[in-house]
Amino acid sequence: MAKIIGGITTSHIPAIGRAITLNLQETPYWKPFFDGYPPIRQWLGEKKPDIVVLFYNDHGLEFFLNKKPTFSIGVAPQYISDDEGWGIATIPPVTGETELSWHICNTLVEDEFDITICQEMKVDHGLTIPLQLMWPGNTYGHIKVIPVCINCEQHPMPSLKRCFNLGRSIAKAIETFDKDLNVVVFGTGGMSHQLDGQRAGFINKPFDLMCMNKIVNEPEDLFQYSVRDLVEQAGAQGPELNMWMGMRGALNGKVTELHRNYHIPISNTGAGTMLLENK
Repeated sequence: MAKIIGGITTSHIPAIGRAITLNLQETPYWKPFFDGYPPIRQWLGEKKPDIVVLFYNDHGLEFFLNKKPTFSIGVAPQYISDDEGWGIATIPPVTGETELSWHICNTLVEDEFDITICQEMKVDHGLTIPLQLMWPGNTYGHIKVIPVCINCEQHPMPSLKRCFNLGRSIAKAIETFDKDLNVVVFGTGGMSHQLDGQRAGFINKPFDLMCMNKIVNEPEDLFQYSVRDLVEQAGAQGPELNMWMGMRGALNGKVTELHRNYHIPISNTGAGTMLLENK
């Protein structure tokens, strides 16, 4: 059977792609951020996962405000990173996975999740930046990726508990898939950040660190925070924590934290990175 070997959290800020293109990793502004990734890359090199299930949010490329599904999953054999106007260099296509993707979709519908199934899907920095961070030099072509997109832009948004349970259902699907595959789950997105309005630049470091602590072995404690609470505590874009909760829901009840890094600010965002291994 397929098995989930661990989970990884990472930011997906578009400015990261620009920094990679311009080779700014060792500059004072960027070095503390990029220094958080070598231990995770080493772990990935040792474990050699076959598939990444990647929770992210679309920023208006595939889904705009006039059509915004709560949960959508890609089942395509390939995904192209399209131009978003950020000046990010063209990168190679992302390899998709079809068989397990459809199995996950069937399981989610059986578990009463209403999902949008995408046989074609453009992807943005929310999905591609994490792959570039984990496999430098755009060497991610050998990894098959299943995109799981969560609405974090248009209200109403799903709750932390709902996204956690989505991850649980996805884990059930993976663990009943009759192929020997190693799967790693990515929860992407910024921690506290607000990019516009009167609170533009808002970052709440104590809240971010609390979430990082809780997500290891007490993720259910975070269910107390509504979407409104997240906006108040972590800024208008704070609900991106939903992707972290989807990742955590896909892991076992108890995990081992192997690595973490937290750095602020990166493009007015709290950037948290964690590596959790399934026990």
